[in-house]
Amino acid sequence: MPNPFRHTTPPPPKSATGVTAAVYAQLAEDFGIERAVTFVVLSSAPEIMAAAWALMRESLIAGDGDRTGKELAALGASQANRCPFCVDAHTMLLHATGDHSLAEAMVRGETPADERHARVLAWGRASRIPGAVELTPYPFPGAHAPAYIGTVLSFHFINRIASALLTENLLPGNVQRFRAVRSLGGRSLARTVRRRPPTGAGLALLDDPGPGPDWAHGTTVGPAYAALRDAARAGAELLDEDDRNLVREALQAWDGTHPPLAWDELPDRSRPGARLALLAALAPYRITGEDVTAWRKPIHTDHRLVHLVAYGAFAAVDRIESALPVRTAKETS
Repeated sequence: MPNPFRHTTPPPPKSATGVTAAVYAQLAEDFGIERAVTFVVLSSAPEIMAAAWALMRESLIAGDGDRTGKELAALGASQANRCPFCVDAHTMLLHATGDHSLAEAMVRGETPADERHARVLAWGRASRIPGAVELTPYPFPGAHAPAYIGTVLSFHFINRIASALLTENLLPGNVQRFRAVRSLGGRSLARTVRRRPPTGAGLALLDDPGPGPDWAHGTTVGPAYAALRDAARAGAELLDEDDRNLVREALQAWDGTHPPLAWDELPDRSRPGARLALLAALAPYRITGEDVTAWRKPIHTDHRLVHLVAYGAFAAVDRIESALPVRTAKETS
């Protein structure tokens, strides 16, 4: 089977212990894919792996709201982020919900026939743009906002991890591009996708997370988001103060667009850490082996590379989250 990993060599899942093994067990039970490569690739940094899984589980899988709607929101974010791996994954998961015609309409680039579905997809796409006016009003019940917001923020992070550290192929040879394979793959996950497990199991993997942002108050999405925020921000220690300031200022000025090929603000490889972090935030699909090699030193293990990429990826999530035109969970209840 072709190697799906770029720039890192994650530990074999069969050797996993502790929290990593617990994540794999929950993936099998609640996601239907024990060794989902989007989480295997994070396993060199178990604290990031566990928090990323907890946020996805508590929002997309166990959170309030319709699974089809949340898959469409995640698909919209993945399209906006130009992550073909995740676009293909969510298309297959739409098949798993049982809405095969909707899944295939997404492959053809059509607008969903159902107006609510169309609005949710557009909302997910708009979520890449900090403070986009298209994000209000919600295209879902206000009580479901924590789960929907948690879902899109989860995938703004996962999209960047996938684009930076995985190949584009969801399945070997890109066979998911065939309708029969998409449909069969979805059907194999249908039983898991169509049930909603109880909330909270993801939090059991975390080390005393905070309550999280106000928009998720009183839900399990909030602590999961706080845990991922804290784990990802730890990667800032891999940069010096000047590089951290460069990343911070670039994100503050970011308007949600994809950087041009002639990206003047991107530092060259003489500042490899800042370069990798900014690429992970705004154009992770442009990270090359040369970029990673320029940063690598004997102390720069895969654990540290995952932390640096996660730091950059979450810098973009943080910018998006801070500009969301949201009401608090208290206000929507």
